[in-house]
Amino acid sequence: MRIGIITGSGTYALPDFEGAETVEVATGFGPATVTEGRFAGVDVLHVSRHLPGHPRLSHQVTHQANIAALRDRGADAILAVTVCGAVDPTVPLGSLIVFDDLHFLVNRLADGAICTLHTEPGRAGRGHWVFESPFSEGVRGALLAGAREAGLEVRDGGCYGHVDGPRFNTKAEIRSLAAVGVTAVSQTAGPETVLCGEAEIPFGLIGYATDYANGVQDEATPVAELIRLVEASAGAFAATLAAALPHVAGADLTPVGSHFRFD
Repeated sequence: MRIGIITGSGTYALPDFEGAETVEVATGFGPATVTEGRFAGVDVLHVSRHLPGHPRLSHQVTHQANIAALRDRGADAILAVTVCGAVDPTVPLGSLIVFDDLHFLVNRLADGAICTLHTEPGRAGRGHWVFESPFSEGVRGALLAGAREAGLEVRDGGCYGHVDGPRFNTKAEIRSLAAVGVTAVSQTAGPETVLCGEAEIPFGLIGYATDYANGVQDEATPVAELIRLVEASAGAFAATLAAALPHVAGADLTPVGSHFRFD
């Protein structure tokens, strides 16, 4: 079994990653950088969304290439982490959320293209992804177990809201997201959720609350506190992932939903 791990801001490498080897994987959507090795005793394929040193901002992440590369290298499931801004005021900063729903209404990549792997007429496997929840319950369960075993505060369930970066959101924008039940927002995981679904790879997403989104609290989260929590997230994610990976092997990794295909 090979498990994909996608990390973002604050986590550019996995600690104690044994035999780590970085490879450039050619895909139909361009190249992707994947680091292969063993983490917590499991064969892992790691993708850093922004790459070390953060040269790629959120609107420059190559989502299609990243997911295609993990698929082509044999990922049986993908665990993704994201730092996020809390829209629900009851979410404590520094706590974790294992999401069970998605708000990504525009379904577009940063360049305006539709977020899909089905980019060409007649492409093999083309079709519609049909589902109830977009996240794998088996992967969600592994992430929840990992966070609890690591002794971290974690919420079971919540709606992830994908927002376009690199700027943060206005108070009006956050109010509109709160009105439809979004729990927390960040700028990268919407496309990953959709593309993993199309690729039939079970996917789970865990967030770490680093700030309250604009207008959620009377006083804005100081930028210094945001930065501190982004840095602290790396340890929380590493501990959670290390504890979660053994649970993935025993999880139900049936692909989410089904596909209405045309070939």
